Amino acid sequence: MRKGMLDWLRDTDADVVCVQECRARPEEFPELPGWRLHYAPNERALGRNGVGVLVRPEVAAESVRVGFGAEEFDATGRYLEVDLPGVTIGSLYLPNGVAETPKQEEKDRFLALFAPYLVERAEKAAAEDRQVLVCGDWNIAHTERDIRNWRGNRRNSGFLPHERDWVAAVLASGYADVVRDLHPDVEGPYSWWSYRGRAFDNDTGWRIDYHLTTPGLAARAVSARVDRAAEHALRWSDHAPVTVRYE
Repeated sequence: MRKGMLDWLRDTDADVVCVQECRARPEEFPELPGWRLHYAPNERALGRNGVGVLVRPEVAAESVRVGFGAEEFDATGRYLEVDLPGVTIGSLYLPNGVAETPKQEEKDRFLALFAPYLVERAEKAAAEDRQVLVCGDWNIAHTERDIRNWRGNRRNSGFLPHERDWVAAVLASGYADVVRDLHPDVEGPYSWWSYRGRAFDNDTGWRIDYHLTTPGLAARAVSARVDRAAEHALRWSDHAPVTVRYE
């Protein structure tokens, strides 16, 4: 927030902003003029995770749900859903694993539970004549176009074969990756760059921040961009906002 996110929130014309890895309690947020915050902190480890959905004050949430029915993860600030008129918005911070460690096992357990939930949520939404949009840090680069150094990361978490297959299965279940659909033949557009070395300056990035949505809303996506900082010194996160306009 101190590095420039408040300025971005002031200037954006977005109706909804999803935030992840906030690492804060609700009362620790600064005042956010022009926004109402719905937030799920990590109740088990302070200073970790935390996801939220910011909406304009004039838009009333019909309901808010924390988690997705998984006892291991629901209180850890990983997922929050807000029902707005006609659309359910999910803010996701999927675990970041480390290959061949307990952290990867935790990530894989999350994947195993979250995929069927996404199918269930889409089916419920269809029955209610609403769409679903899940935004956030998915911590998986799906294809070689989604990571600059794909050859060097084939054995690293975030680009493991079974993780990439998991994303493919989610897409096959009916969700659309609208940023990729709008930019089908480009490398990236990347949304995360390591703070180490000159990754940002060289655009050695990963595309791991997705808008995955049900078909009805996907058909209304008309533009997508990554708000990449002009230079390294102006970054206010190792991620950059991914903005999609739906009409």
